[in-house]
Amino acid sequence: MEFQANENKDVEIAVNGKIYMRHAIHTHFVQIGESYLEILKKYVLPLYEPGDIVSCSEKIIALCQKRIVRREDIKIGFWARLLSRFASHPSTGVGVGETIKMQYAINKAGLLKVLYASIASAITKIFGKKGVFYEIVGQEVSGLDGFYDHVWKEYGDIGIEMPADPTGVCNEVYDKLGIQMMLVDANDLGQELLGHSDAIELSDSELIGLIRDNPAGQGRQCTPLILIRERRK
Repeated sequence: MEFQANENKDVEIAVNGKIYMRHAIHTHFVQIGESYLEILKKYVLPLYEPGDIVSCSEKIIALCQKRIVRREDIKIGFWARLLSRFASHPSTGVGVGETIKMQYAINKAGLLKVLYASIASAITKIFGKKGVFYEIVGQEVSGLDGFYDHVWKEYGDIGIEMPADPTGVCNEVYDKLGIQMMLVDANDLGQELLGHSDAIELSDSELIGLIRDNPAGQGRQCTPLILIRERRK
């Protein structure tokens, strides 16, 4: 097969002295409640060879699991309006600078923890340290996607939560389809490994290294699946 990369991304990447090829797999626009097994069966199995690894965006698994919250179900209060005024507005999507995500943070972590996180974040930013707010309130808040229609209008009124049991999902995929998979939360600013099938022998740092340039992109590419194969000599 011919490996193809998204625009401004490379097919090849070096990790620990080995060269790996990455193929960006184009899919349809995944809808809420679809079967991730059927998606992988359709798009990955025809290309997959033993030893390959598939990097999968956490967003499509969460959509398949119906891990969403709707704008209409989040009632924004005084504290969310106040605190969001002092938060940053990242270019990669919605952050707690938007009142709806700040309210989500309060709902999930509690007001006292969010107040503490806000104060700690303000102090540490003075010394050049960022990300403290999310370190305190936790991954469930930092991992919320959606409520952002700049790329996909379909995500304007829904928030997409973190997928449930990432490692379990990856092991299920391996058991039923024979596909080694890792589940990642990635954008051009950073990449996080949420889980991977137990059959994968590479370390977590090596797995992150395979996608350190975010080969799936974060625009309208519709390439949430990246097939990774070590280049044979």
